[in-house]
Amino acid sequence: MPTHKLASSTVTDLTGYIERVTYTNEENGFTVAQVNVEGKDDLVTVVGTLMGPTPGEFLKMRGEWTLHPKFGEQFKLRHYETTIPTTVDGICKYLGSGMIRGIGPEMARRITRRFGHQTLEVITHSPRRLTEVEGIGPKRIEMIQRAWNDQKDIRDVMIFLQSIGIGAGYAARIFKQYGPSSIRVVRENPFRLAEEVTGIGFKTADRIARTLGFDKNSAFRARAGIIYVLNRMAEEGDVYCPAPLLISKSEELLGVDCGIVESALAHICAEKKIIVESITAPEAAGSSENNRAVYLSHFYHCETFIADKLVALDRIVPDIGRIDLDDVLLQSQRRLGIKLAPSQVSAVKSAMARKVLVITGGPGTGKTTIIHMIVQICARLGMKALLAAPTGRAAKRMHEATGHEARTIHRLLEFSFQQGGFQRNEETPLDCQYLIIDEASMIDTVLMAHLLKAVALDTTLILVGDVHQLPSVGAGNILGDIIASGRFAMVRLKEIFRQASASRIVVNAHRINQGKMPDLSSPTGKTDFYFREREDAEDALTFVVNLVVDHIPRVFGLDPVKDIQVLSPMHRGKAGAQNLNRALQEALNAHAEGVLHGDHRLRVNDKVMQVKNNYDKEVFNGDLGQVYRIDPEARQVMILFDGRPIVYDFSELNEVTLAYAISIHKSQGSEYPAVVIPLLTAHYVLLQRNLIYTAITRGKQLVVVVGSKKALAMAIHNDKTKKRYTRLKSRLTASYQNRKN
Repeated sequence: MPTHKLASSTVTDLTGYIERVTYTNEENGFTVAQVNVEGKDDLVTVVGTLMGPTPGEFLKMRGEWTLHPKFGEQFKLRHYETTIPTTVDGICKYLGSGMIRGIGPEMARRITRRFGHQTLEVITHSPRRLTEVEGIGPKRIEMIQRAWNDQKDIRDVMIFLQSIGIGAGYAARIFKQYGPSSIRVVRENPFRLAEEVTGIGFKTADRIARTLGFDKNSAFRARAGIIYVLNRMAEEGDVYCPAPLLISKSEELLGVDCGIVESALAHICAEKKIIVESITAPEAAGSSENNRAVYLSHFYHCETFIADKLVALDRIVPDIGRIDLDDVLLQSQRRLGIKLAPSQVSAVKSAMARKVLVITGGPGTGKTTIIHMIVQICARLGMKALLAAPTGRAAKRMHEATGHEARTIHRLLEFSFQQGGFQRNEETPLDCQYLIIDEASMIDTVLMAHLLKAVALDTTLILVGDVHQLPSVGAGNILGDIIASGRFAMVRLKEIFRQASASRIVVNAHRINQGKMPDLSSPTGKTDFYFREREDAEDALTFVVNLVVDHIPRVFGLDPVKDIQVLSPMHRGKAGAQNLNRALQEALNAHAEGVLHGDHRLRVNDKVMQVKNNYDKEVFNGDLGQVYRIDPEARQVMILFDGRPIVYDFSELNEVTLAYAISIHKSQGSEYPAVVIPLLTAHYVLLQRNLIYTAITRGKQLVVVVGSKKALAMAIHNDKTKKRYTRLKSRLTASYQNRKN
């Protein structure tokens, strides 16, 4: 019996190579790995901080044995160093891990079978000998040699970074950003990493700084902490932060005195990284915390530009000449075979009479019909109309409903990574008389600023959206603030039209929006809205998986991957998106092939979502795709987005995540044939009316809510959404009042 089978607090040294990574958290480095330890027959479970762990990495570890009540014996890591592996098995695993482009697991086995312990020596000094291995020719040797030389170039950097607790994954990113200057940059100011290196946040940079001996009162640290707090607030939707709140949050994060934070605040203000704006009465009345608004500079410039441009547009009076709008409307209705309701007629007339118009209403109230009518009238009058939406799915839906081309806002503005930004701007505005934007509630402050830069003053801007949905994922509350300002023409649609009124989805969505419980009855025969009561999270998860895998495909004939989307209020928890993804992946796509990424394994045919804008690849936050091919030797994954193949290097996989289940926030702007919504009291932190309303309105043919009536009631009765710190409404209101005076 091995001597280590009993847990012990005695510090022990072990050496071995990583066989596989079970779990790793990219932000804090917490890792569970299976390690092939010298002298042990079984793999050892190692738990602790390993930054960027890679299969094949050889570890010199110090720690102690522990006994986990659920997972059994583990080696708890205190300290480690990584080196190039020395055993043949370790070398094989190292080469086959994907670190060296051109060598996959099978090729690694062939090479190590031929050269054994001399493998790394051969690759370094005699790479031409690799032709002795079947399947390796001159081109592959060049690829391997380039990749190996790149590894040699960063070895010094990696050794240094590993000495301060940073592993291969992050070392490669740091080297990519700073090259040979990496060690100097990290030694001088490790907090630069938080702003300049993808995936390294303030907390990781702070840990590196502590290892290097930086004082907690360091000015570099205080400045980085303030920027971190502002960025975190922006991620939660705030465009600015009240100064006292920012100082308080920064003090709490940094554990330093107020004076150090104030000094750092003044310094980064002088550097123009932030802008501090005084807020005078009456806006600040009764709220002492609102006397100074602190903005990250780009948010300030975006918000002020949006206000100025919208006001400038609205001051222009359209010249419609001798057009008889009543006659044009009558003829267009006859041509399309429809009859507009009075509210829809008002909307179309306002579109001809004002330069800025907002059309808002819930599902089934005829927003799309109005868009279609405006497009037809523009065509008849010889005016050009452009249509766009924030997401690809919303643009596609807009095109299908109107028969008119619609694009994402990013494609409309012709973003070019190579040319460094949006090609449509103030110098090269959009060529149109009408610009119609659907799903406007999704537009955040930065995107709205870019959009308005491309809008000429002779263009009419029409924003269409449902103000009762969730606000944008990004910072701001653009549609809500524009409506609340009272500055612009607005048509609010309330009437549900006959065809839509037959849908229980539509009827229940409006009931929820009015603060009423939806109809939860189960009528005989098929319908489009169901509630299935499950109180326990485990039961709910099992039921959701069964619905997606078996029941809905069998009864409704829908594809479980392409047609059904699970929407969860939360990422974490038993019935959160992360856990649901694991369960659904195992049920729908359980084959073992794939590539480990974070705490999950991507497999061919997996449903995935892009989680950040990538302008170079032209895929954007929220786009859904499907894994088509994984190439371990080239270290690449090909993903199809609407049939368009996009290639990702393994190092770029932090941009995608499994998407069998996604958060409700990520579903904005999209519609799916069927949605399944787990809803439990455990989700209480996020249970709000607009969240549930948004989720239910994502379903076109079928909505199934699985969970607790109590949780549903909690959500419906909670219409107090988090107030976002934004001054757009105030700027627009002030402009309106000044004009009246």
